[in-house]
Amino acid sequence: MSATPAPAPAPSPVHPVDEVPPLRELAAYGLQHVLAMYAGAVAVPLIVGGALRLSPADLAYLITADLLVCGVATLVQCVGFWRFGVRLPIMQGCTFAAVSPMVLIGTTGGGLPAIYGSVIVAGLAITLLAPVFGRLLRFFPPLVTGTVILIIGVSLLPVAGNWAAGGAGAKDFGQPRNLALAAFVLAVVVGVQRFAPAALARIAVLIGIAVGLAVAVPFGFTDFGGVGDAHWLGVSTPFHFGTPAFRASAVVSMLVVALVTMTETTGDLIAVGELTGRRVEPRALSDGLRADGLSTVLGGVFNTFPYTAYAQNVGLVGLTRVRSRWVVAAAGGILVLLGLLPKLGAVVAAVPAPVLGGAGLVMFGTVAASGLRTLAAVDLTGSHNLTVVAVSVAVGVLPMGVPTIYAKFPDWFQTVMNSGISAGCLTAIALNLLFNHLPAKAGPAPENAPAGAGPV
Repeated sequence: MSATPAPAPAPSPVHPVDEVPPLRELAAYGLQHVLAMYAGAVAVPLIVGGALRLSPADLAYLITADLLVCGVATLVQCVGFWRFGVRLPIMQGCTFAAVSPMVLIGTTGGGLPAIYGSVIVAGLAITLLAPVFGRLLRFFPPLVTGTVILIIGVSLLPVAGNWAAGGAGAKDFGQPRNLALAAFVLAVVVGVQRFAPAALARIAVLIGIAVGLAVAVPFGFTDFGGVGDAHWLGVSTPFHFGTPAFRASAVVSMLVVALVTMTETTGDLIAVGELTGRRVEPRALSDGLRADGLSTVLGGVFNTFPYTAYAQNVGLVGLTRVRSRWVVAAAGGILVLLGLLPKLGAVVAAVPAPVLGGAGLVMFGTVAASGLRTLAAVDLTGSHNLTVVAVSVAVGVLPMGVPTIYAKFPDWFQTVMNSGISAGCLTAIALNLLFNHLPAKAGPAPENAPAGAGPV
């Protein structure tokens, strides 16, 4: 009698990060991510272009170039190739940390060519430094990661607040009707989360924005007049504004920005790793930062700016529990289309700020809550870990509460410390080393390490 053949091994289950949802869900979830980050994505070219007094045509060119590279950068980060891309659901967009230095570079005689020269050098530096940052992951225990994620969420709340009030600089900023619309959208998102079936709850933000837009149009919050003026096709060509210029002072300023964005991206990647159940390892962190560097180089070549992971979308991953990186890759594809088809971009741009503000409040609050969840696993009964959290959050929130607190300091110091995320992250790392890893003269073992554990 022949022996019974051994059963074939069961196929290993696919991690939720690698699952590919049906096409209909990919499109809906991807569009949700695009709407969550669109306002932030176009804000940087609008601010920099406005400060340089560019013509409306050049401003429109900057925006379409930005959306195109946002999409390409997101695809690189989510899909990945070789050692580029963390392969997690991460949206990429222009970093706000670079706005002030770029405005200074552009308005002191260098113009856009000097900005793009410094951006290219910064991107190359990020690519080269990525393995170094990857080895620093051991300095991010749950005490530090939870604190950083909490700071990321709290630091984004003022952005949602500005949107809810009508958008920074709006003539009707703070009008009750703006806040009422934001509150209505927030109520719709919460209601869908609570009462709708699971399939609809996953697109609660998209439903909230759609319903809010439907209410906003008849009440005069927005119109689609700009859609008719937009071109059907727009292709960004390399070095449209001239050959890059490499000025030492501009390059140094942008290298400081590069260090800040690498710190912020590290926090975002760790946060998404926690939310998706796929912890970021040193190699993956290096690959993610390397993708940031490549995207920043592409930004300098294709007439846009430095790129980083967008914390706005971290909250959306946590809120919807949709963890597939292919969903965010679909969002990257939509951004590429918006960059190539300005008329589509004008449709998305018609979503009024209060609608985004209502959705942003729950998304960004979700990021902060995720940080608290991570900290819940940390021993906070003693004073050491509590001090690390307390001081780090205080330092991270300080520049949001008092925006001019560092105005008398050198530019490089302002670039680092005016970013609540980088300031809080550096503080958390330093205090964790001080309290939990430096040898103590006497007393109990470090609070977040087993007895007998040595320094990191």
